[in-house]
Formats: sequence, C-alpha cells, structure tokens
Amino acid sequence: MKRNLFFSILCLAGALSLFAQTAEGTGSPDELSADEIELLEAEQDAELTTADGSLQRRFVIIAPNHEYDFNPHTANYSTEAQFLSALYEGLYSYDPKTLDPVPALAESYKLSRTKKRWTFTIRENATFSNGSPITAAAVRASWLRLLSTPEAPYASLLDCIVGAEAYRTGSGAEASVGITARNERTLVVDLLVPTAHLPRILCHHAFSVIPEQGVYSGAFVLASSGESGFVFAKNEHYWDAAHVALPEIAVQLSDELTENAFRFNAGEADWILNMVDTKVLLNPYAIRIAAEFGTEYLFFTARNAPWNNADFRNALLTAVPWEQLRAGSLVQADSLVYPLSGYPAVEGLHETSPEDALDMMQEARKNAGIASDTQLQLVYGISMSSERQRMQAELLKAAWEPLGVELVVQTTPDDRYLGSIPYWNCDLFSYSWIGDFADPTAFLELFRAGSTLNQTKWHNEHFESLLKEAAATTDSAEHYKLLSRAEQVLLDDGVLLPIAHQVSLHAVNPNLVGGWYTNALDIHPFKYIYLKEDLTDTAPNVVLAK
Repeated sequence: MKRNLFFSILCLAGALSLFAQTAEGTGSPDELSADEIELLEAEQDAELTTADGSLQRRFVIIAPNHEYDFNPHTANYSTEAQFLSALYEGLYSYDPKTLDPVPALAESYKLSRTKKRWTFTIRENATFSNGSPITAAAVRASWLRLLSTPEAPYASLLDCIVGAEAYRTGSGAEASVGITARNERTLVVDLLVPTAHLPRILCHHAFSVIPEQGVYSGAFVLASSGESGFVFAKNEHYWDAAHVALPEIAVQLSDELTENAFRFNAGEADWILNMVDTKVLLNPYAIRIAAEFGTEYLFFTARNAPWNNADFRNALLTAVPWEQLRAGSLVQADSLVYPLSGYPAVEGLHETSPEDALDMMQEARKNAGIASDTQLQLVYGISMSSERQRMQAELLKAAWEPLGVELVVQTTPDDRYLGSIPYWNCDLFSYSWIGDFADPTAFLELFRAGSTLNQTKWHNEHFESLLKEAAATTDSAEHYKLLSRAEQVLLDDGVLLPIAHQVSLHAVNPNLVGGWYTNALDIHPFKYIYLKEDLTDTAPNVVLAK
C-alpha cells in the first residue's frame, strides 16, 4: 500500500523520545491452525458477549482529507485499505492482533499433494448486502475482473495462478486462467508453483468479492458520501453480522491537527487516523504509536542513460551523506524490507566515501565512453509542497556536484505526485510503501519485472530467478533465505536509497474502544471494534506522551 503523502510525520516529532519500536504481527506462520481459529473465535465471542449493547452508537473517525478511491481493484492508499476492509471481504481477512489470515468467505480449504491446487469451500450463509448469495462463481468473476482492469496495482500478485499473467497482459484467454467454480460453494485455484503465502495475499482488499456498484460483501455498507466525509452502516446481510457491534461509522475528513485534537478531547471523535497534534491531547493513553511494516525510500528509474547503468547509480550512492539524509527519521532504514522474525539480515546502504564515489564515477564514465568533464544531469521529481523532499534534494545536489552531476528538481501538485510517476520522465522519485501482507514478497514485488507495482522498470535476471525459487519452496526458512538474497541483489544494483521504516500514529482511547490493536500493517478491521464502559484508570500502551 502506498502511504498517503499527507501523513503527518511531523506530529510524531514530539513523541520521538517516547517511541517504542514494535513489530507485532509479522511472524512467519502462513495461516492460523484450526485450534487457533477456534480460540480466536471464542475470544471474539467472549468480547462481544460482554459488550454492552446500550453503549453501541455512531462511531466517529477523523481521517486525512484527500480523495478516496472505494474501488478495491484500483485503490492504493493505506487509508483506503482501512475503509475497504469494512466494505468488502474475500476468502480471508486479517486477524486484528496478529495479521495472520483468518477464514472469511471461505470456511475451509484443501491443499493438493503437489501444493499447487487449492480447493476452497465458500460459506453457505455468505451473502451480499442485497441478500443475494456469494458463490464461487462470484469470487471467480471478481478476480477475473481485477486481472482485466488496466493498471490495477495489485493484479500481478495473482500471477502465481495458471494463466493469470497471460490473461492480465492480453496474451491469454479467460478460459485458460486456473480459477474454476466447480459448483456454487467450491472454488478451485491452480497455481504454477506452490505458494505457501497465498492466504496472506488473499487478505488484501484487491482480492475481495466485488459485485455490482452499491452492493457490498463486507461487514458494512457505504450509506452516504460527500466532500466532508462518509458514513458506513452495518450490513445486516453479512455472514458474521452477529459479531459486528457498531451500528454506524461516520468518517470525517480533516487535516487540522490542533482542531482534531480538541475535538477528541471533547469526546466528539472516537478515533483519529494520523492527523492529530499529540501535544494538545489531554489523555496520554490515547496516543498509539507503533512501527509499521513499511519503508520510505527514493528510487531510480531505468528510463534514461546513464542512470539505467548500475555503475553510475552506485557511484552516486557511495557519495550520499546517509546520516544527514536519514536525520529526523524515527526508525532509520538502510535496507528495503522491514526486519521480520527469521528473515536473514542483508548488507544495507550506510557507507559514505566521496573519494571512492569519485573513483567509481570516473570508471563508470570511462566504460561508458563519457568524458570525465561532461556534466551529467539527473532529474528528481518531487511533490510541490514537500519540505522533506526539498531538503533531501539539497543534500543530494551538494553530494553529487563533485561527481560532475547536476541534480535538477521538477515538481507536481501533491495530489498528483504518485499518479504522475509512471508517466513523468524523471530519474529519481520519492516513495513510501507499507507491505500488504507479512512477507518480504510484499516489498520485492515492487521490483519484479512484469509486476503491476513496478514503477522503476528495472530488470535483473538473478533477482527474478531468486523470486521464482522463493515462491516454489514450501520451506519457510528457505523462502526467507532466497528472498533475502534477492533483496541483496536489489541493493547491490543501486536501485534505491532507503530512508526510514514507517511509524503509525493514532488517537484512540483503549479504555473506551475495544477490538482495536496496534499492528505492523496498520489495519484495524471495523468488524471487531466496539464501544465499552471505562472501568479503569490506565491502560497498557505502546507509548505514553506528556
């Protein structure tokens, strides 16, 4: 998921000294066991059984003010993912605590001996918001529509399915795609290679079951929408409606940090997503800060010479003043993938040597037949009002001038920045990404050739072969090892400049709101949230602020 550019990272500065890094929910299991699912459901039953029905009312959220895309096939922002998880559902959904896949529309599955055929059984009581049944054919139709949607950002994650990539790129027929509705309740999916993390992928909103416009498959429906916000109402036809406590959710859009905090203090908002001045909040226990499975970085494109040459890119990287570039970041990053439990460490980018950089640049020029005194131009595309990106540009400009490189800055309006990248002829861009499932593939897919998420157009055969090997293995340790090697290839080829691992910020009072947990993907499914009576003076938290 792309991080919203308007995310108020400055709001976190006051809490820097109090920040406690956490990576909950990023363990390696691919799914919950039957016993764990039973335990989770029992816990949810217990929580909602004790929830006082008289306390359940309209739940008010304040969210960043930008244009929201409620089409799960094309939406790409982290805030959109939060809301889409309420409106739509697929075969799996996220556990609110651990982020492990939990059965949603699929009540069970069978895996073939070869590990390449998954047979899913759709819940008998699964229905859309209009009361019509959700069938295996509906799942198939939704996935095929995703594959045929131009520029759908996550469509290539289904390339593991037989015939999916060919159909997606227009070179194959729909009938050749390995997605079959055997009957109303049985969906058969045939894979090219074993893909143990498939359930994690299918938690994502892009793979939800999407009927016609105005009909929903999730716990809520979109009741109204306007410039100032939108309202969700409980979907009474949802298969698990008995476990959905909130009758209505009102989302109000505002970037007024101080005003948002005052409204929270006055009890006018139950939850603020990111946009809040923590210094104004009266209740320190409401400040929820946690490390995310995400990374901010700059990346080179492979559009123009000589920056499509790894030797030139690595010369520039060796001159980067990494400490200054990462200064002010809460969790500095020298690699792409946020560290997962069991994921082998890679050799990150942290060494600065202007002398070595000059030698490397001269050697690259010599090999490319470019004179040592030829001025090279590198264009950096940035967001118009981003002071952070301007400061990064100034640092890089000063570091690269001694190498005979002129950094030229071009700008575009904030709300057009991310959408402009595929068409904007620049050599360097700023990006911010949150993994969509707890596997390194969620990051490395951004650089795979043919991926719908690949903005760089970089291609490396060794990298590609490692990704294929990692997808084919059923050994989780070997899977991580191969992906770690692939990440090392990416870093060694000088494609990106890692800056920071991301941090989420919310204001929500755990004494009043149940079913809300900090987690590494910053996804908080609405179906689990409920209001409760405040019976305690304090509550455990990720961080306390004064």
